[in-house]
Amino acid sequence: MMGATLARPLLSVENLAVHIRTDAGPARILDDVTLAVPKGGSLGVVGESGCGKSTLLRAILGILPGGATVPKGAVLFEGRDILADRGASARGRIGFIPQDPYLSLNPVFRAGDQILEVMRRHAPGSRRDHKEKLVELFRAVQLPDPGGALAKYPHQFSGGQRQRLLIAAALSCEPSLVVADEPTTALDVTTQREILAVLRQLIAERGLSLLFVTHDFGVLATVCDQVAVLYSGRVAETGPTRAVLDAPLHPYARMLLACHPDRATDLLGIPGTVPAATAQPPGCRFHPRCPQIHSGCPIEVPPMLPVGEARAVACPWHGEAARG
Repeated sequence: MMGATLARPLLSVENLAVHIRTDAGPARILDDVTLAVPKGGSLGVVGESGCGKSTLLRAILGILPGGATVPKGAVLFEGRDILADRGASARGRIGFIPQDPYLSLNPVFRAGDQILEVMRRHAPGSRRDHKEKLVELFRAVQLPDPGGALAKYPHQFSGGQRQRLLIAAALSCEPSLVVADEPTTALDVTTQREILAVLRQLIAERGLSLLFVTHDFGVLATVCDQVAVLYSGRVAETGPTRAVLDAPLHPYARMLLACHPDRATDLLGIPGTVPAATAQPPGCRFHPRCPQIHSGCPIEVPPMLPVGEARAVACPWHGEAARG
């Protein structure tokens, strides 16, 4: 595990709201999201599809779509506001590992040339220096024949090898933060475990920070110190990963965890679906699906309540919810 520090966060998302214009009205994708990634630490963001995870990543990377507006909030990276310059100040300092290794590389260009182009734009040094560094990265991510891999096309690599290429690309400009968007979803279980082990080792060896987005609590347990549970654009719970896994406080976190194959006792899952971003319910957005609903849940937006020194939950009834 990568140890979190008490220093000023490397990345800080503060009261962030992101809306996108649609024919059905404004879609409130994110609403008052606050979270932080410490220097040398790791944060996992977990939630169902449609909860705003991808939009959160886009905001952090400074690549929100043209129709997006930010009514309030800030994304601070190394003390600079990413939203103010659309990520220009963070380019090269944030490495990104995309979700699908099969769609993330251009099939008509050699894999090495694609990564070298990124290095040319964002990393100091000559092309010869970049090539030598890239071969070392290919070796570090355990690609077979690191030198020969430079000249191969994407179709000449397996899915796991392509994901290793993308990890190398994310590290190629010596970032201080790595952002991973469900990087093992498209891989089989054995390859998934290998990729996570490589990523965890490289992050630890280089003293980097990690923001890892997934829908799988089991994956988070292997790579992240802290976790933030996201539901319908709002943070439901935050805390140390092990504490949240062992005793989730928010009803949504409990039910989401119960859906994991290692813990599930039936196939029912969570009743209902994540609400559309253009038609979210008032009050707590989880209340239409919540088995512990109270009279105030459909009326008042629950604030994040501190629990001890390291945890917080957006549920005034978390004590009762935890007891089930």
